[in-house]
Amino acid sequence: MRNKGLILASLLLAAFAINLDTTIVNVALPTLVRELHSSNSQLQWIVDAYNLVFAAFLLVAGSLSDRFGRKGMLLAGLALFGTASAAGGLMTSSGGLIATRAVMGLGAAMVFPATLSLISNVFVERTERARAIGLWGATAGIAIALGPIAGGWLLERFSWSSIFFAMTPVAALAALLVARSVPTSRDPSAPELDRPGFVLSSAAMAVLIYTIIEAPLHGWSSGRTLLGFALAGTLLAAFVTRERHTAEPMLDVRLFANPRFTAASGSVTVAFFSLFGFIFLMTQYFQFVKQYGPLSTGVHLLPVATSVGVASVIGTRLAVRFGTKLVVSAGLVMVAAFYAWVAAVVAPGTRYGVIAAQMVLYGVGMGLTSAPATEAIMGVVPRAKAGVGSAVNDTTRLLGGTLGVAIIGSVYASLYSSHLTRNLPAQVPAGLAHAAHSSVGAALGVAGGLASAGHAALAGGVAHAATSAFIDGLSVGCIVAGGVAAAGAVMAALLLPAFPTASVEPEPAPAHLPSAPAPAASGEVAVSVGSVVS
Repeated sequence: MRNKGLILASLLLAAFAINLDTTIVNVALPTLVRELHSSNSQLQWIVDAYNLVFAAFLLVAGSLSDRFGRKGMLLAGLALFGTASAAGGLMTSSGGLIATRAVMGLGAAMVFPATLSLISNVFVERTERARAIGLWGATAGIAIALGPIAGGWLLERFSWSSIFFAMTPVAALAALLVARSVPTSRDPSAPELDRPGFVLSSAAMAVLIYTIIEAPLHGWSSGRTLLGFALAGTLLAAFVTRERHTAEPMLDVRLFANPRFTAASGSVTVAFFSLFGFIFLMTQYFQFVKQYGPLSTGVHLLPVATSVGVASVIGTRLAVRFGTKLVVSAGLVMVAAFYAWVAAVVAPGTRYGVIAAQMVLYGVGMGLTSAPATEAIMGVVPRAKAGVGSAVNDTTRLLGGTLGVAIIGSVYASLYSSHLTRNLPAQVPAGLAHAAHSSVGAALGVAGGLASAGHAALAGGVAHAATSAFIDGLSVGCIVAGGVAAAGAVMAALLLPAFPTASVEPEPAPAHLPSAPAPAASGEVAVSVGSVVS
């Protein structure tokens, strides 16, 4: 506890590794198409298997870390994550890679809530905690944006397996630092295990995320999709009922009656809906339309990484001074403006200077939204339950991210397919036309094959049709994302309280951590439900 800087650095490195892995795979998708012959559906599962298991087990991992110890859970998760990542680099099929990504997601679920809950227990004064959470949010945002850069650098020098092998030493270093510097921490009340709650929460999130991922393939209005949403809703209702009527719930669902908690969670969901949708489409735009290499694609995303990092740190400070409502609402307005701007001007020939300016606007909006909203969420939850509170925050991130890939990806894919059908030259053989519909990368591959066979004019027609279809899908996907961000801004402005009141209920000091001084009257967060002012 004497060296809080080293503690924070250790926790930030662990969070960095987990978040880097959410996007480092994206730049390898074209390579996986060529080397593993992955289909569009398999590509989506290579990205989303990680998020599915990650989201499904977050609440369980967060609750268990509160009970048995956050440091131990963090170390076990880093070990599992690093081992599974090394195994992923050894896979020779899409199915095997998807399986190892799922195991990595389990390790991530054990790691990520523990990092934020430990920060909340070490940094207990609001200004100090806001600064630490700002750095945590900056680290997460930068890692997500730097994933394509790291992946691109590795792909240009080594095989696609290197992006998995590289994560193992990062996880090992984080584990070493955590073991040496981070104090033990757990819930001193140590409630009984809520086994039904564990099962219901995991099943509900797994079914929900799976249904969202598969909906673009089967159709959003198909019987299978509707049944999946109905089952997820039933499981979620059963979980809420269980938690409301048990003496020792895994998650106190009454927290959602607090507008600060609920509106902040919704804002995080919207922010990561936009972020993952942005990364999913822009990496393809840069590689397929702009013809950038993997490393160049990552480097061209640097404006996002930089602006997210800076705005996350500044955003939490602004929230303490001017109020969370104003800062988060302004951030979401910037995100909506970014998507409207992209939808209006995006084209194959759009200058990179314009794109960079757009990305700075987006990065600032993202940073002003996610870090202050996270600080608001953690400020409501008692420190003894910080693991569960962190898990709720992380679940909203992953739910938003998965929805972003699924919904924006679905809008893009449906428009790409229909526009390609309308504009593809009639002379293209049926087999090649079918292949071109699977992805824009496959279509450009078809065009390259036709050009090599001496059909230059036909190849040009295919390439033009595919690029135009991609741009049309990208534009409408941006309109959808911008609409969601605008709705989120309205929600935050209406529901998110500006400032917390002074705490009115004392908390027991977490086990193995020294008691903190009572918060000053300058705005330390409330821990009781409803103790906020708008």
